[in-house]
Amino acid sequence: MSSGPQRVRVVEVVRETVDAHSLVLEPEDPQPFESYRPGQFLTVRIPSERAGGAARCYSLSSSPHCQERLKVTVKRTVGGYGSNWLCDNVAEGMTLEVLRPSGMFTPKSLDDDVLLLAGGSGITPVMSILKSVLGAGAGAVTLVYANRDEQSVIFRDELVTLAKEHPDRLVVLHWLESLQGIPTAAGLRALTGPYTGRQVYICGPGPFMDLAQATLAAAGVPDSRLHIERFTSLTNDPFADVDVVELDVEDDDVGPPAEVEVQLDGEVTTVAWPRRTKLLDALRNAGLDAPFSCREGNCSACACVVLEGEAAMERNEVLDAHDLEDGLLLACQAFPISERFRITYEA
Repeated sequence: MSSGPQRVRVVEVVRETVDAHSLVLEPEDPQPFESYRPGQFLTVRIPSERAGGAARCYSLSSSPHCQERLKVTVKRTVGGYGSNWLCDNVAEGMTLEVLRPSGMFTPKSLDDDVLLLAGGSGITPVMSILKSVLGAGAGAVTLVYANRDEQSVIFRDELVTLAKEHPDRLVVLHWLESLQGIPTAAGLRALTGPYTGRQVYICGPGPFMDLAQATLAAAGVPDSRLHIERFTSLTNDPFADVDVVELDVEDDDVGPPAEVEVQLDGEVTTVAWPRRTKLLDALRNAGLDAPFSCREGNCSACACVVLEGEAAMERNEVLDAHDLEDGLLLACQAFPISERFRITYEA
C-alpha cells in the first residue's frame, strides 16, 4: 500500500454552515482508505505557488462503519490559507491530492461508553467517532458541543436525527456563547459530571481543549482516559519528493548501526538503522513504504509501535504519556538507543 499522494474526486460539496463546508470524496484507488479508523484525518495538498508548497490536515467526519463515502469538513479560519482556498474554490468534479488517513485520535473499542467534547470545527473527528460507536458498537455516547450561536452548529440537523434514532444511547448537550457566554470550568463540570467514568475525547480550539482537559483532570479523570486531538500548521510540504541518500552505516564515533525488524503491510523486513539517522529515513532508504506526513513530529502519521528496544525522539507534539506507555513512537523523530529493535505498523 503506497504512502504517497492519492487522488480523490470531489463528488459533493455540502454547505454545513456559512463558514464550514464538507467535501465528499471518491478515491481513484479505494485500497489506501479501506482500513481508516474513526477520528483520523487526511493531509490535503493546497494548490499554491508558495515556496515549499502548502498542505493542511483535515479530519474525516465520515464513519468507516456506516457505509458512507469519505468526507472531510473544513471551516474557514481568519487568515487561513488552506481553509479559505478550499471553501472558495473546491467544486463538485474537482480532483484533489491527499495522503492516506492518519492519526491516533481513535477509540480502541466501539463498545466503550464515551464522553465527547467538541468546540466549533472540532466536531469533525468527534462526529466520526460518535457515528461509529452508534453504528457499529454498543457504547453510550454523550456529546458536549460548544459554538458561538445556533447558526454555527456544524452537523446540527444530523445530530438531531441521530438523537432521535438512538434516544437511549446518545445525549447531545449544546453550549452556545450567545446564550451562556464563554465556556467555564464550572459549566463544563456540571455538564460532564455524570459521565466522567467514560473514555473522553476532546477536540476544538486550544483554549477550549485546555479548559476541558483541566476540568476533567480536576474531576479525577486519569490521563489514560483523556484523548486530545491537536493540530499544528505544517511548515514543509509532505507531498514533495523525499531524497533518499546513501547512509553511512559504519560510524565509529557513535557505534555500529542498530538492527530493526519491521512489520509493515503484512511483511517482515530487517534493516540497518544508523545511530545518527531518523528511523523513517532508514526505513525509506531501505525501500520500505513507511507512512509519513509532516516529518515534524506534529501529526502522528508516521507512528509505529515498539515491540522490542528503546529509542529517543528529537521532537514530540502529539503522543501523550499514555501513548508512550503503549509503545508508540514517531518514526520521523526517532533515533536508536538499543542495538536491536522490533517495530510494527500493524497494531
